[in-house]
Amino acid sequence: MAVMRLGYVHIRVTDLQAARRHYEDTLGMYVVAEEPGRLYLKAWDEYDHHSVVLEEGGVGLVKLGYKCESSDDLEVHEDKSRRFGVSVSRFSKGDNLAVGEGVRVTLPSEHVVELYADIEYRGSEVGTINPDPYPRSLHGVGVPRIDHALVTCEDPDAVERYFSECLGFRSSERVITDPASPELLGSWMFCGNSPHDIAFIKGPNAKLHHFAYLLEDWTSILKAGDRFSMDDVPISTGPTRHGITRGTTIYFFDPAGNRNEVFAGGYQTFADFPTITWTADQLAKGIFYISRELDENFTSVLT
Repeated sequence: MAVMRLGYVHIRVTDLQAARRHYEDTLGMYVVAEEPGRLYLKAWDEYDHHSVVLEEGGVGLVKLGYKCESSDDLEVHEDKSRRFGVSVSRFSKGDNLAVGEGVRVTLPSEHVVELYADIEYRGSEVGTINPDPYPRSLHGVGVPRIDHALVTCEDPDAVERYFSECLGFRSSERVITDPASPELLGSWMFCGNSPHDIAFIKGPNAKLHHFAYLLEDWTSILKAGDRFSMDDVPISTGPTRHGITRGTTIYFFDPAGNRNEVFAGGYQTFADFPTITWTADQLAKGIFYISRELDENFTSVLT
């Protein structure tokens, strides 16, 4: 009964062609399908049909898709979600291009999450028989895959309880106000072995802070920074290191103003991983470990 990973991110953009240049040429994703006003893209080491959907008309998050192990899991998650009290509906095969039937949930934060098990298989750019370590056609940053998303919510505790009780996620790291009065300010939650597959911090409902791509190492982060400079990509923060997750990072913006991240490193998580706690007075160090300074725009600029 497991949710395996983040499967797709569906966002709005103001200019579809400008967004295409960013995600295809700069980041190195591949356009796999086009519809009027929409583009579907995948990264080179992903094997499902797509992982990013760009929809023209505004900015911000439309929905997140999380892939489950089997179709049997969907009924379990649907039942738990209904009992939790969130809005739940079913969607049919074909409602999302190349995606099978699934369960659509509106979180307490008003974000839409879709749970599914079946999606058209395309294969990675290197295949599964005697594969090379990366494709000869690698271009731009050459991002291998999407990794996680961070959203904001008015009630982090309710969202954390939903992911824990209904979907089986665990919290790797939490930020609280004070151990004597522990109001939850943020939670980084995992369903596999990465530091986080979803994260949320206190803020307005229904907003996207960023979604991230996983790179190999610190050298790859620096090379990505070089490419962003070459292509005049606006940088939010970095290159630097997180205290929370211990990952290395650059935050940057697509042409519509949606924040992206390239992320590398971090630690592995398991079912017995002990939750790490940060207090609000150390939040700047938790987010940006080296500078220990938190730019106000980092938490206030959302889409």
